[in-house]
Amino acid sequence: MTTGTSHAHGPRMQFAKAAPEVYKAMVTLDAAARKGVDPTLAELVKVRASQLNHCAFCIDMHTKDARAAGESEERLYLLNAWEEAGDLYTEKEQAALALTEAVTVLTDGFVPDEVYEHAAKHFEERELAQLIALIFTINAWNRIGVTTRMAPGAYKPTM
Repeated sequence: MTTGTSHAHGPRMQFAKAAPEVYKAMVTLDAAARKGVDPTLAELVKVRASQLNHCAFCIDMHTKDARAAGESEERLYLLNAWEEAGDLYTEKEQAALALTEAVTVLTDGFVPDEVYEHAAKHFEERELAQLIALIFTINAWNRIGVTTRMAPGAYKPTM
């Protein structure tokens, strides 16, 4: 396996056509995971997880959705360095982004207690559960997008 080299990015398959029941279940899961989560925060989480997973299709989609929802260019540009640009993000957003990174990367196979506890200070239990659902759902979408090489660029926000 070669790493660090570019490869052709033609789509490998149309996942929705190849596995329509799974695709429909993912759409339903995605809708359920977003319930009660601030839309701006949801897009920041989706973009950040997608950056970590190198999913070009999802980065394209969710930055467009974030812009359509009123997110600033500055915050989108600096999202991959949010810890260094902390003043641009609220404490609640920072807690959500830290949790996103911990759940996405699962360093040493777990989410550190301090990351979870910090998020729990900023989100009520139901909100936190929804945030966790949003994070694992975007990670699943990323894995579909990266594996099937979904091509970025054509997505248009519906907002």
